[in-house]
Amino acid sequence: MLVGCPAEIKPQEYRVGLTPAAAQELVRAGQEVLVQTGAGAGSGFEDAQYMQAGATLAETAAEVFARADMIVKVKEPQAVERKQLRAGQVLFTYLHLAPDPEQTRDLLDSGVTAIAYETVTDRAGGLPLLAPMSEVAGRLAPQMGAWTLQKANGGRGVLMGGVPGVGPANVVVIGGGVVGTHAARIAAGMGADVTVLDLSLPRLRYLDDMFSQHFRTGYASAARTAELVAQADMVIGAVLVPGAAAPKLLSRAQLADMKPGAVLVDVAIDQGGCFETSRATTHADPIYVVDGIMHYCVANMPGAVARTSTIALGNATMPFMLALANKGWRQACADDPHLLAGVNTHAGHLTYGAVGKALGLDVMAPEAALKTA
Repeated sequence: MLVGCPAEIKPQEYRVGLTPAAAQELVRAGQEVLVQTGAGAGSGFEDAQYMQAGATLAETAAEVFARADMIVKVKEPQAVERKQLRAGQVLFTYLHLAPDPEQTRDLLDSGVTAIAYETVTDRAGGLPLLAPMSEVAGRLAPQMGAWTLQKANGGRGVLMGGVPGVGPANVVVIGGGVVGTHAARIAAGMGADVTVLDLSLPRLRYLDDMFSQHFRTGYASAARTAELVAQADMVIGAVLVPGAAAPKLLSRAQLADMKPGAVLVDVAIDQGGCFETSRATTHADPIYVVDGIMHYCVANMPGAVARTSTIALGNATMPFMLALANKGWRQACADDPHLLAGVNTHAGHLTYGAVGKALGLDVMAPEAALKTA
């Protein structure tokens, strides 16, 4: 199989889908690797490192898309990239289709077999290819929120850890999963007063057992959430419904009850955002204000720390990528139901139920896709 890796073109996206180490593993397995010139520069990987790993360089993304049997990326393909996809080709990347009908339609029209990192599962019910970026985004969220809280950036002018005689920032994290846990740990480490809200009592018990000396937990009822949000200097939205649009946790009306200059950090923005007033922003223009409340909604937060993110993602995707390359997507997915869960489109069919529900589209069972030409 010829595995191709184009450079990312989404604004301020510095990650790369394939590390030199991953390229070397593919070549050792007998596969061919084609990498666009300069694709790894944003993550600190030079073209020479890919060549030493046995990869071939392509001058343009068009050459990569035209020649590759499987395209490996980080972010969802942009419109110009989607036009270059074709039937029989495999796309392995983050997709986040539920809030993106235009991308979904283009992928279906192309006939490509699109396998989404964020819906691949594991035996424990986790999302192993989403987890590394969730860890990065969770750890970044308090850091970015603290920057947004600074008065020069429009925030309340509150220091996360306070100083003797002046209390710390009040931080509420909604969602106690991977993102929320990492966000709470970092915010608490910065000295903030942190509460994590979740609807799962087993999860709250786990967090309380493990981290009660660092932060508090609470049940995420509507009333309790509204009460704590009104007191908060920073609210971090960290909810996830695998493959589906994020639920809206705060309405615009609730912003009136918040402190002027308080900050909302929406880590769920890739899945449509978990606040009613959220809209995707970029690292170049990351924040905006609605009704006096600061919003930080960068859609590719881990791209800010591209080298760490790329290596972490590469470690997680490598076994799946090798399986797809060595066996072909049909056999790899037939052998591994967790990888099969990642198949979102095939030959013009949508194959992921949560996306179909979100967009009102018919869905073919992924098992049936294995038998479809």
